[in-house]
Amino acid sequence: MAASRRDEIISATDLARNLSTALHSVITYAKEKITLFTNNKLEAVIIDIEEYERLKEAYDPIEHMEIAKLVEARSKIPKEKYVNLEEATQTFGIDIDEL
Repeated sequence: MAASRRDEIISATDLARNLSTALHSVITYAKEKITLFTNNKLEAVIIDIEEYERLKEAYDPIEHMEIAKLVEARSKIPKEKYVNLEEATQTFGIDIDEL
């Protein structure tokens, strides 16, 4: 979990009362983020849209690398372990026309 400064943590009630002020503090970079909690449990983080886009751009290549690793691992499965569609539908009692 990312650490939050005391002044970045806000309850859902306080956020509802002071939404404009809280958002303004994030947009103007007075605060890096707003950490929202309800019932003494951290629930969400509000960040600037530019920071979100930067994080999203960083995440996408990581997700693609994970998919590539999965594809590579599956490509190493011996062909005799594969089941063709006809065998699978018969094994599980599936009627292809109903799909």
